[in-house]
Amino acid sequence: MPSPETSRVRSAPIRPLFAKELREITSGRALWTLLLLACPLVGYSFFQAMSLYGEASAAAANSPVLATSLSPLDGILVPTFGSFYVAITLLFPFVAIRVLGEEKQSGALALLVQLPYRTGTLVGVKLAAVLCAWLLCAIPVLSAVVAWWMVGGHLSAAETSTLFLGHLLYGLIIGAVALFAASITESSATAAIVTLAFTVGSWVLDFTIAGRPGWLEWLANLSLTQVIRTFEQGLLSIGLIAGVAVAICGFAALAAIWLPPGVAIREKLMRSALCVGAAAVALLLVSQFKTSIDVTEDRRNSFAVADANQLAKLAEPLTITVHLAVEDPRYIDLQRNVLGKLDRVMPHVSTRLATARQSIASSAGDEAYGEIEYRYGTRQDTQEDTRQDTSRSTSPREVLPLIYGLAGVQPPAPIASAEFPGYPLVADGAFSLLWFLAVLPILIVLAWWRSRRLPSNNRTFLKGGRHEERHENTVDGSRERRCPATAGNCGAGLQGGSLRRNGRRRTEVTGSGGRHLADRD
Repeated sequence: MPSPETSRVRSAPIRPLFAKELREITSGRALWTLLLLACPLVGYSFFQAMSLYGEASAAAANSPVLATSLSPLDGILVPTFGSFYVAITLLFPFVAIRVLGEEKQSGALALLVQLPYRTGTLVGVKLAAVLCAWLLCAIPVLSAVVAWWMVGGHLSAAETSTLFLGHLLYGLIIGAVALFAASITESSATAAIVTLAFTVGSWVLDFTIAGRPGWLEWLANLSLTQVIRTFEQGLLSIGLIAGVAVAICGFAALAAIWLPPGVAIREKLMRSALCVGAAAVALLLVSQFKTSIDVTEDRRNSFAVADANQLAKLAEPLTITVHLAVEDPRYIDLQRNVLGKLDRVMPHVSTRLATARQSIASSAGDEAYGEIEYRYGTRQDTQEDTRQDTSRSTSPREVLPLIYGLAGVQPPAPIASAEFPGYPLVADGAFSLLWFLAVLPILIVLAWWRSRRLPSNNRTFLKGGRHEERHENTVDGSRERRCPATAGNCGAGLQGGSLRRNGRRRTEVTGSGGRHLADRD
């Protein structure tokens, strides 16, 4: 027969627990402080972006060619969301840590784990509360998007939603790291230091080893900043989304392992090792997903439609050997204009650097420096001159005919398509300063004041389960009102038949004289 404890765990309602976590976040100062600090930060970035975009638009009025380079994604959205990214990186860990750190410091965690919920459920509900907190923190940047739309600015639904998704995933992974840090530390301050070590350490990885070949490139890809960069370029990468989801679930699982007190450290370490191993295998599997969608209106990440269709039909492998240093601007242009696009459209493309430690200074006397070798196919026959070629160009106009020649196919006929017109707009952004520096902060302060005036007891939590009362005879013959300790009852929901009321614990005692209630300090 199933254990009554199991059935009680399965029937425990989630809604009161989720309401309790939301109340825990909104009752603290960290969330509202982040919102107040994000208002001037996002507002000034938005104002500067509008000013620079307006100057470029005014210049494009006399030159229609310049208008094609004006995209709201690059000119407005990315700079505005960039300031929001800084606020989330440095301040959001303090918000996410509160959902667990305060309970550990106050000792409420020992009572929380006695509720009829699995540990994974507790961590999942806390992560959902962190998601809601991030959505509240995104109010300033979302209001900037609305303000741009209200002045007549163009917005692409695909570009905007993709960028928003990238920042959402970034916020969730920071929240998961914060929960894990709070579960392994004893204080909120220490947990904040551990979380900032992850976020700030990502910046260090970007500044020091980004673009380096070999295992350094693999290590640089672990940077949390890489999550944002791909979405800012207008790419919806399936492998990246799956990888971030695996990382979020991995940190949440680690937090669930380390959350319960009273479990031996050795057992937690063994479970953590299994969790890390499973996450590593999952990341290895999702890294094989090469599918990515170019959501930009100007198709900046893709070749022309005719070229993309032709390249997708080339089934043999293409090997590219680059004689350039990673810090060379030509290598950056080659990666952006040719290599990245080829990797997304051709089924079998491999790129390698001729010398991993090659630099501009050390290659000053190398005659081969700057060359890019292209080899199509795996056969080594007498017609090597038609299967291999070399170029120094980083432009698709010269590289694509070379690849077609190696593959023995004719260049495709161009397919007529609408050209990107650009979206110039000259608008005054002074109104945005009034909104971000005065109106929105006042609304946030009012919301903060309103949250502080809410009752301290969580009424929703009391309503979440079955609230019953029953009276029992005590030793002196009086009637005593008592709430059963079931899921969601009486707020605390403690097991074992004990309650705390007015600083005293009333415990059910069973003896030869019958059942009665005894008061204990």
